[in-house]
Amino acid sequence: MAAGRSAGMIIAVTAAVCLLVFAGAGQAAAGMRMPAGARAAALGGTWHTAQKVPGTAILNKGGNAQVQSVSCASAGNCGAGGYYTDGSGHQQVFVVSKKSGTWRTAMKVPGTATLNKGGNAQVYSVSCASAGNCSAGGYYTDGSGHTQAFVVSQVNGTWRTAMKVPGTAALNQTGNAEVNSVSCASAGNCSAGGYYKDGSWHYQAFVVSQVNGTWRTARKVPGTAALNQGGGAWVGSVSCGSAGNCSAGGQFVDGSGAGQAFVVSQVNGTWRTAIEVPGTAALNQGGGAWVGSVSCASAGNCSAGGSYGDGSGHTQVFVVSQVHGTWRTAMQVPGTAALNTGGAGDFYSVSCASAGNCSAGGAYWTGSWHAFVVSEVNGTWRTAIEVPGTATLSQGKGVWLDSVSCASAGNCSADGWYQAGSGHSQAFVVSQGNGTWRTAMQVPGTATLNQGGAAWLVSVSCASAGNCSAGGGYTDSSGHRQAFVVTES
Repeated sequence: MAAGRSAGMIIAVTAAVCLLVFAGAGQAAAGMRMPAGARAAALGGTWHTAQKVPGTAILNKGGNAQVQSVSCASAGNCGAGGYYTDGSGHQQVFVVSKKSGTWRTAMKVPGTATLNKGGNAQVYSVSCASAGNCSAGGYYTDGSGHTQAFVVSQVNGTWRTAMKVPGTAALNQTGNAEVNSVSCASAGNCSAGGYYKDGSWHYQAFVVSQVNGTWRTARKVPGTAALNQGGGAWVGSVSCGSAGNCSAGGQFVDGSGAGQAFVVSQVNGTWRTAIEVPGTAALNQGGGAWVGSVSCASAGNCSAGGSYGDGSGHTQVFVVSQVHGTWRTAMQVPGTAALNTGGAGDFYSVSCASAGNCSAGGAYWTGSWHAFVVSEVNGTWRTAIEVPGTATLSQGKGVWLDSVSCASAGNCSADGWYQAGSGHSQAFVVSQGNGTWRTAMQVPGTATLNQGGAAWLVSVSCASAGNCSAGGGYTDSSGHRQAFVVTES
């Protein structure tokens, strides 16, 4: 099930990543060109030609749109969400569905016309449990200029009315809340997490669950009152292995002002006490640890990853696994000590197809940014490698991997973006087949779409091996940002 990436504005590392994503927005188009429908080497899957999200030509009058999250429940049946700018210059949110292989017309999220009086909203995460049954979350800005967390659900193909997350009116005393991640284990049974700002102006982490189609009352993550002495907690990622059995991760700030990574589990519908990620006390000598992504293959069997400061002024990446409900000791991602010679690593995404069989990815620095992938096989994390083919695509200018999705053990897809030799940013996809990562390729069709020279993918979801969808943004010939989707089938 999809588990969204954190995009909280309080998160310095994440904010930096967002700035990188948009850094090339004004650059001119160029870069390597691939024929439409170029074949990806992954179990017969073909990446087809990217397309502008249907309906956004009408919605996006202000010229600033992007897909933020994609989730596929079955081959050809997906949901996606993102944002656009209307004719008044206000940022609005949209959802769009793919049914039987065809992307339908995007629509403004129902109910947000009433909620988003301040004209600034985003969808950060979408999760689909079955075809036509999805949930999404993000934030909107109310009439007082305060950001509020919202959720919205699709039931039997129809998107219902968005609502402020129940209980956050009491929690969010100083008006800064958002949902960062949503995960649905079955139709109408989901969990979500994010943050809010309490009456003391401290950031706190919350979780909220949907049970049989009804969103219950959000609550502060149990145990974070003791952990979060520095007042900077947030949930960045949630994943549910089955209904009522989920795990989440994020960051808290301890009494000395250092960022620390935490995980918390929901067991049979009850959220247990959050704990600092085991082993990170030893790793995180420089502070700044956080969990960026969590994925659960089944109840109590999950993997998570994030970043930490090693005490030498360098940022490293870690992985940690939960086995039969117990979180083991975190470890530096194998192989990254050799790769990350510049001492700046970021962990963006992990996806588990079955217990102990996962893939993950992120970026590292050697004087320029490079993307890495790493796989867990039968419970053992193997050695990370640079994403094959990206050195050729980027010509050393910089590569970032944003999202990974695994349909079955050893069969995954990942996406991101790179700077070509001209300095223009382009979107790429790469697939893993039978445990081997193949060569990354520029997204077919983006050479035509991306006339403004700034394209990126931020989310991919695979329903089965070789059947995936991904979404992101590009800049057209007028310098406007547009939302696009691309399908592997």
